[in-house]
Amino acid sequence: MTSRDRDPDGRPRSRRPRDAFGRPLPHGAEGVERVPDDYAPSAREAVSEARRLLGEGRPFHAHEVLEGRWKCAPRRERELWQGLAQICVGLTHLQRGNRRGASALFARGAERISGYGPPYAEVAVAARELGGLDDPDAEAAVARIRDLL
Repeated sequence: MTSRDRDPDGRPRSRRPRDAFGRPLPHGAEGVERVPDDYAPSAREAVSEARRLLGEGRPFHAHEVLEGRWKCAPRRERELWQGLAQICVGLTHLQRGNRRGASALFARGAERISGYGPPYAEVAVAARELGGLDDPDAEAAVARIRDLL
């Protein structure tokens, strides 16, 4: 039986390195830098860092940044950050060729953020449009969300 990596409180925490698309690599392999589990950015930092990572074509890592904000945000903002993180996971699925998973996450994320006003309403519209396309271009999709965020 394989044991799982756990943090000091016993919660599962994968220590495996990841590639630029967020896919786990074997232990000991060279991966890209990860977002720390305890990362708690301000709203401004989260958006800025997510945009930077999307600009590098790394939506999985942008999702980790937005998830960090979601975990520390005031209750009234949590749906926004969770929705943005889901849209970034949708972009990750698109990069990995999982069209069905991408579409589902775009829809869930768009639903969560649509009531937050500009620019998030525009991100929601774009995510819904991407989810409805038969064959969206992953690179163009990442750039579109980055530019709207």
